[in-house]
Amino acid sequence: MTADIYRDTWGIPHLRAGSARELAHAQGRVTARDRAWQLEVERHRSQGTSAAFLGAESVGWDRFARRARLDDTARRCFEALRERDPETAAWVVAYVDGVNAGLAEGASRAPEFAASGLTPGRWEPWSPMGVWLGTHILFAGFPAKLWREEVVRRLGPDAVGLFAMDGPGTAGSNGWLVSGERTATGQALIAGDPHRFIEDPGVYQQIRLSCPEFDVVGLAVPGVPGIAHFAHTGTVAWAITNAMADYQDLYRERLRLVDAGDAGDAGDAGDAEDAGDAGDTREGVAVEALGPDGVWRAAVRHVERVEVAGGEPVEVEVIETERGPVVIGGVGAEESISLRYPPRVTRDLGFGALLPLLRARRVADVDRAFEAWAEPVNVVQAADTEGGVLYRVAGRVPVRAMAGRTRVVPAWEAGHEWTGWHEMPYGPVVDGLAVMANQRGPAAPLGVEFAPPHRAARIRQLLDAGAKWSARDMPVIHMDTHLASAAALLDRLPALELSEAATGIRDQLLRWNRHMDADSTAAAMYAQVRGAVVRRLAAHPALAVLAEPPAVPDVFLPWLAIAPRVAFALENLLTAQELYGVDRDDVVRAAVEEAAARPVSSRTWGDTHRLAPWRALTGDPYDEPALSGDNDCVLSTSSVPGLTDLSARGSAARYVWDLADRANSLWVVPFGADGVPGAAHNRDQLPLWLKGDLVPVTTDWNTLTKESDDD
Repeated sequence: MTADIYRDTWGIPHLRAGSARELAHAQGRVTARDRAWQLEVERHRSQGTSAAFLGAESVGWDRFARRARLDDTARRCFEALRERDPETAAWVVAYVDGVNAGLAEGASRAPEFAASGLTPGRWEPWSPMGVWLGTHILFAGFPAKLWREEVVRRLGPDAVGLFAMDGPGTAGSNGWLVSGERTATGQALIAGDPHRFIEDPGVYQQIRLSCPEFDVVGLAVPGVPGIAHFAHTGTVAWAITNAMADYQDLYRERLRLVDAGDAGDAGDAGDAEDAGDAGDTREGVAVEALGPDGVWRAAVRHVERVEVAGGEPVEVEVIETERGPVVIGGVGAEESISLRYPPRVTRDLGFGALLPLLRARRVADVDRAFEAWAEPVNVVQAADTEGGVLYRVAGRVPVRAMAGRTRVVPAWEAGHEWTGWHEMPYGPVVDGLAVMANQRGPAAPLGVEFAPPHRAARIRQLLDAGAKWSARDMPVIHMDTHLASAAALLDRLPALELSEAATGIRDQLLRWNRHMDADSTAAAMYAQVRGAVVRRLAAHPALAVLAEPPAVPDVFLPWLAIAPRVAFALENLLTAQELYGVDRDDVVRAAVEEAAARPVSSRTWGDTHRLAPWRALTGDPYDEPALSGDNDCVLSTSSVPGLTDLSARGSAARYVWDLADRANSLWVVPFGADGVPGAAHNRDQLPLWLKGDLVPVTTDWNTLTKESDDD
């Protein structure tokens, strides 16, 4: 297979080939050259084999990946794709072949391989599906159901709503569509930024894919062919935000051991080949699970071994019932919980949408393509050069009783089955605008918890303030730092009786413009007081009953920690009519006095609010930069108030798609196009990302530098 590989001045790859399959091979190969370490980390994470070179800290994830059967699900989904859509399956295989062709060269550039002792492996045809699944399995935040169980058990069902907020493990986004009637060119604009944990290398790859069938620029997920989330084909563009839908269920299971010869039929829980995966330490013994009809049925069970660099191997018991794989507990455990998630049930990860998206020419094509979308469930915004606009939800959400959407339900009781799939709703474009920032919107019937409305309201307010928008006007929205949620705390200040020093802090905060700018001393003071409020509320006896999490795997603990839960629900907790007898004025007063006793008047928000990206392998630390923004700002650079001001989650990319002229489109990522530390394009976009500047999208092949042929 041959293809031409070009680079623009930012090192962004532009690929041109004679067919879609040749192009997929080139995409795989160039991604392996640029991101070999990242690709291998993600492949191993999807397989549950990352601890073998990353060490004991990765055992928790590997255990979850094995028990949730991520790699096996990816394999099943690929086999089903090959039967259902052989063209797309062959296209995925071409991408995998390209990855395998480029891994050795990419690994020779990446110092992490030598540092970790990892040797590049070989990708299987289903590896891209494993990467996709591993990236998104926690996207819908099903561990929040474990949190709700604890809240109900310790505080009662009325308390659940107090904490119903965009939580610490949730990924969000901003996205807005401006139709032609509101733009300077008369053609639509689509802009926004996905909020994810900031990883180094970045989770999005700027790329251009061109062949006789299509010519698309966009943000790809390294390890996955095509461009799924954010793209511009020249005549139509689209973008997504997290719909905050709930589509994964947890079941409390009753398990028992029986003689293998007495075990019943395992049903659809697994294939016969699964049982011999890695040997069974209890020969002659089988596991059964109690179903809703009162019948005990055989569950698939085997034991796998997780290798650990620098440590002893860890055995993992893998059990799967008719509901799904058991991710908490097991035989003999006090509590066992299984996870039911759509791709495990349907054997479909939605890859059938990827080629039709690349071939799309109008919003109707995008609409049809997203009919095949599976997960994560997203809100899609699209526009084309003929004036068409699209605002819809895409994905697969099961129809079931409300209990399954909100809580852990008993597997042995009837009424918790999945009975079909929801029709995906469409949303209106009002006054030429559609704004989605994870708030209650068109996906409201499909979800339980949504982000506060502040980001969406602020984006609409800013858009309404402008007469005619252009692509270059959009960064002012991306970078807006107004924090509307600060009102919940600040509104309590005027009535407080305070010491003289604390009164000075109150006066400073009441004069503050409520913008979380990096150079703002008032924003730093607000964050200091807010953090003290969070700590005091979390320690109050009325809420401290939630401080001791249940015995669950480590991977679920971020959803069960009391301080982050209080931090992200602080607005609710401060404005609720009553909070279990907590004197919130007294809590806020004590927090202001605490800040007065520790004066740091010269400190700015950026002194402590700094970028803290995740890296699979810690090495020589970078001096990470100061950040503006905060969780509820449009510039969403999330910290965890009360625990740390460091920001691990924020804009994983920013984009502006201009339908009048694709060459006027703009984009940026937090670091750069090249995943190799020290490379020229490894961190060259970081200064732009920090300031809110964006890189022009290059469309003229004559301005590009030809790197090589992919052959």
